[in-house]
Amino acid sequence: MSTFSGLSTALSSLHAQRQALEVAGQNVANANTVGYTRQRADLTAVESTSVPSLHSGAVGAGNGTRVTGIARLGDVFADARLRAETGSASYAATRSEVYLRLESTVAEPGDRGVSHALDQFWSSWGELGNTPDSDAARAVVLEDAHALASRISAGHAAVTTQWGQARTELEAAVVDINSSAAMVADLNGRIRALTASGTPANELADQRSRLVTQLAGQVGASAVEREDGTLDVMVAGNALVRGDRAHAIETAPNTFTMGSTVAVRWAGTNTELNSDAGQVAALVSALAPADRNGILASAAASYDTLAATLVERVNTLHAGAYTAGPPQTTGNDFFRPTPAGQSAAASLTVQVPDTAGIAVGGAGLGPNDGSVADALAALGTSTTGPNATWSTFVVDLGVSSRSATQRATVAEATRSTAEQIQLAGASVDVDEESVNMLAYQRAYEGAARVLTAIDEMLDTLINRTGVVGR
Repeated sequence: MSTFSGLSTALSSLHAQRQALEVAGQNVANANTVGYTRQRADLTAVESTSVPSLHSGAVGAGNGTRVTGIARLGDVFADARLRAETGSASYAATRSEVYLRLESTVAEPGDRGVSHALDQFWSSWGELGNTPDSDAARAVVLEDAHALASRISAGHAAVTTQWGQARTELEAAVVDINSSAAMVADLNGRIRALTASGTPANELADQRSRLVTQLAGQVGASAVEREDGTLDVMVAGNALVRGDRAHAIETAPNTFTMGSTVAVRWAGTNTELNSDAGQVAALVSALAPADRNGILASAAASYDTLAATLVERVNTLHAGAYTAGPPQTTGNDFFRPTPAGQSAAASLTVQVPDTAGIAVGGAGLGPNDGSVADALAALGTSTTGPNATWSTFVVDLGVSSRSATQRATVAEATRSTAEQIQLAGASVDVDEESVNMLAYQRAYEGAARVLTAIDEMLDTLINRTGVVGR
């Protein structure tokens, strides 16, 4: 083996240790970069050159070292777990948020709630029953009736507004998903080209991984890695991204009317997404019609049921009563009957024009009778009256909201654990990198010493050999 081969060995170490040191420096530089996955230079010993020969007996020590690649130290299993937990946590958190918003508009218990307005309404009827000849008591009934109708209509309007907001959020999420999917497809193409040329694409892979995790939270996406370096992004068994092609999704039908069935489909087809995780799945479930247990439509239906019950029970008693007169009249509806095809809650209004139109007297009992007012006040304690109907809805809403919040809390804790496990393997440890940098520095210095020693040997061999006898 030639003495000059030692120069090549030392030089290979200088190159390799310098490159490894640069990788460690890249890690330190990105210690606080969100989504960055630490890297490591893979060093491999270069085998000795051997030439088969009859009388060859030289023993080679190898030809140094070289960097065979820069590994991205991510864990595909930890990444997959984080994405799965992110989808579940996002689904639970979105449903919990829908319930919390709905509870804030219901405002129960409290002075702004429907229960308080109902209690005031029945109480005013009771006062009128005690003083049927009082115009002031009749005015209080009329005022409380308007307040109750306004509160029920406002509650229904708030639910309708929340439905529209959720529908808008769904539309925005779909646009964002399509944009992210297109970016993943573009990164796939660039990573595949770099991988084929032997160039590391770790930073691009980090960007892609962040986007896929984001898609997991939005639509419950998972990823399958291919040999060419690309990732196929899957949603419910179908490819959202395959190679450098992205498949768009869309909302259908394109309506913003509560009660319509809102679905997310693959663009240009009638195939629904059918994802059961992520923000989109939670919004679709919240926007579903009442007969499919949609959160918001069911709440609106409860307001309608309350209004319909109130109109039917109050009007039935009021229409059979007599006004104080003169002249005494009967058969008058207190609330305006719900027009056909309209929401009972949204159209709830008081039909009695003034205090003279309030009827509380029984048949043949004279103008100062208040027996019907007492019967109307008793509706507040009826097990089938408006109060009971509303109480059932409020209790069910409270239980469902609490359950959704608890599930969201547990899901977020699980997601956080999965994230910590993923970060433990992928994030940069500055102390570890400092030790690695010191090791590479010492190795570089050692290679330089070897290079110096061989240079001195060659200097002796070339410049001092054969000088005897000159």
